[in-house]
Amino acid sequence: MLVLDERETREALPFPELIRAVEAMFAGECVVPLRHHHAMEVPGEAPATMLLMPAWQPGGFAGVKILNLFPDNHRRALPTIIGRYLLSSGTTGEMLALIEGGELTARRTAATSALAARFLSHPQASHMLMVGTGRLSLNLIAAHAALRPLRQISVWGRDRAKAEATAEEARRAGFDALAVDDLETACRNADIISCATLASEPLVRGAWLKPGAHLDLVGAFTPRMRESDDEAVRRARIFVDTRAGALHEGGDLVQPLDAGVITTADIHADLFDLTTGRHPGRRQADEITLFKSVGAALEDLAGAILAYETAQRAKAGG
Repeated sequence: MLVLDERETREALPFPELIRAVEAMFAGECVVPLRHHHAMEVPGEAPATMLLMPAWQPGGFAGVKILNLFPDNHRRALPTIIGRYLLSSGTTGEMLALIEGGELTARRTAATSALAARFLSHPQASHMLMVGTGRLSLNLIAAHAALRPLRQISVWGRDRAKAEATAEEARRAGFDALAVDDLETACRNADIISCATLASEPLVRGAWLKPGAHLDLVGAFTPRMRESDDEAVRRARIFVDTRAGALHEGGDLVQPLDAGVITTADIHADLFDLTTGRHPGRRQADEITLFKSVGAALEDLAGAILAYETAQRAKAGG
């Protein structure tokens, strides 16, 4: 059985190819059962979460991700997300690969946001604001840059030192990136605002969004968490990765839905609609769009298949 560590998983998942793989999986045939989502108490710390996410293509590949999210792992200099993905044959059941789950999750999440932005952001979007400084931040920057002509990257975080470090790492990767202190000003100037935080209260205000802006909400993966306010969902045309997930787990939509600020009719489309051409996405240059994702098992399966096949080709070529 093939085993890929973090570095090998990253190298096997270049963003252009991964974005195409995720798109094909959304547009194709994939069975995605309801994922198991279990809260785990951690005495004296923030609660942890265990996720079990299965998916399969009939007669193709099958897989399951086991993922542990421990928000306070930064205290131990450990990653927040720890897990593995087990890929099997959907024909024989043979176990084919064990793939590092944290890197797979980070890259497929970023690829999904970039895929959505291809339909929803302005084609000439050149200024991206990254809100958050965790593992996803650099992945989101690189994924969006794979599809949009980004010339300026702003990085904001609650911890200025972490924002500086993230911006420096982005510069080393070839991006024109700077840490910023004023979140409002940065939001007002950005074409794409990508949020990947563990915020429980809104960070981005709808009043700050300029005409034509695209708001990409990746964090807030429980109903109690939130990265944007009511005005953001009022002003924006709303899209989601999957309706079943985003409308039940993403606090950015669950809370305004419960409060009557929006209704389910305000959700214009999901990625199934966008990738199959049932909805065109952005219609006007000055409209504000919002994409809320909470993650779907088919994204993991798409990434796992790509990583396996890429690694197998490299092995055969070597």
